[in-house]
Amino acid sequence: MAVRSGSLARFVVTRIVLAVPMVLLLLTFVFLLMRVAPGDPVTAALGDRLSAADLAQRRAAAGLDRPLLQQYWEYVSHVARLDFGRTITDNRAVSDIFVENGGATLTLSIGALVVAVGLGLPLGLVAGRRRDSVLDVGIRLFGIVSYAAPVFFIGLLLQLVFGKALGWLPTSGQASPVVQATAESKTHILLLDMLLTGDTGDITDALKHLVLPSVTLGLLVVGVLIRLVRVNLISTLQSDYVEAARARGIRERQVVRSHGFRNALVPVVTVFGLQVAALLGGAVLTEETFNWPGVGNELVRYLNNRDYTAVQGIITAIALVVVVMSLLIDVVNALIDPRIRY
Repeated sequence: MAVRSGSLARFVVTRIVLAVPMVLLLLTFVFLLMRVAPGDPVTAALGDRLSAADLAQRRAAAGLDRPLLQQYWEYVSHVARLDFGRTITDNRAVSDIFVENGGATLTLSIGALVVAVGLGLPLGLVAGRRRDSVLDVGIRLFGIVSYAAPVFFIGLLLQLVFGKALGWLPTSGQASPVVQATAESKTHILLLDMLLTGDTGDITDALKHLVLPSVTLGLLVVGVLIRLVRVNLISTLQSDYVEAARARGIRERQVVRSHGFRNALVPVVTVFGLQVAALLGGAVLTEETFNWPGVGNELVRYLNNRDYTAVQGIITAIALVVVVMSLLIDVVNALIDPRIRY
């Protein structure tokens, strides 16, 4: 059966086809970026620990003695098979890094999304309803500050206030050392493992450790959501169909909830998907600030060890995650608003 113009299947196929050249450009950029670094990755990582013969053997094993085009082809073909290579310093598969540390980054990202949605949507709604009031000005200032302030600065500030001064929340790690040492790893996601065991004490301990990193990372997106929801809500409430609803005698609260806020969320979903990339970038700084054992923390460690092969593999995998998330957001938008398919 022919695929109709404007159908969801045609839209998804088109988006996938368009994603292919984007991924190739992205892989080329990452490959060239790693080759711009002075010297070769093996010498940079192990030059002070191995002899010249051993370094040459390592370079040959990693394929770094081959022509650049051949290296590029091998890199792209390996990525197509989801093989992101092995680290030089500890001979660890990059995929293992995501299996063992990806759970911590996923937990942090979900926590940050909960904070962002939990604060951004209601504050944007209130700012839109109370346009140009003192409350609106205060919320807009909060949004600007939360978006503009560096992630590491917010993290350090929260650590000083809620960790050191007030002593309410822990400031480092996923859980207390004893809890983390005794936790049985089943899914490589510590909080999920604790939920499966049902130990309320351990769950509470892990949730307390999650609060400050999640708030720090979530505030990065809160400012964007506040601004978007406010602007779109104001625009929607001035449209003709909203005026028609008011003219029919529908209460203002119901007009805002059913006609204004709901329609104002469509462009918010699009931009919110793009913020996933910002969250992953912010996760690197947040994990480093809170000693959170995620992929970002491992990326910084391999950068410090000058293990460029590991850095290349991790950046490539993160970039592919962003591409897949963008594709999913496009599909969700097409489901919400069928006009996007045309």
